[in-house]
Amino acid sequence: MNDFWNLSDGEDVKQNASGSFDAGGGNMMPIPNDTSVLAAIDEAKWDKDNNGNRFISLRWAVLQPEEFENRKVFQKLWVLDDEPKAKDPVKKRDKAKKMLGAIDMNAGGKLLAKPVMPTDESMTLHLTNKPMIIKVMVWNMRDSQTGDMNSGNWVGAVSSKAEGKVSSSEEIERNKENSAVNQRQVGGGSMGKRALDDEIPF
Repeated sequence: MNDFWNLSDGEDVKQNASGSFDAGGGNMMPIPNDTSVLAAIDEAKWDKDNNGNRFISLRWAVLQPEEFENRKVFQKLWVLDDEPKAKDPVKKRDKAKKMLGAIDMNAGGKLLAKPVMPTDESMTLHLTNKPMIIKVMVWNMRDSQTGDMNSGNWVGAVSSKAEGKVSSSEEIERNKENSAVNQRQVGGGSMGKRALDDEIPF
């Protein structure tokens, strides 16, 4: 019977385990700010923060352009409970519901057709695998413990494939240049508005 800890080359993990391992890859640069991509939700579910506040968690898989294919963009929609860091929780909740409504309309409008709170099952059924255009933005936040500047993507807008279009290679290059300039300004202490905000819109 094969030992679970044997690798494909016959090496035994137990004999060489050291307590540290680097899988490689490093941090991936965010998709440039203000870039429109074709994407589809591949995971939609209710989730909660450490204090039990509930929100809808969406995971988008980028389909086009090829440069960003299979990249994931995560989105939190605070449609029910107050987002703890929000300056105006009610306004944020309303915006989140409008965003969810727009996503659902592009996916067929099945959730909006019923006055009930969507479930994990209904969101998976009606929102996933429905390609649409999303505008990807970049957030920058300084880690309060390390002082490092962290960045990632958030979804700033959504539209149907018929209404929106994927950013051209020229637009992406321009966005990359602008993102690099903004990153240098943020990293150098001249922090932009998004870096100073205590919340990400979605």
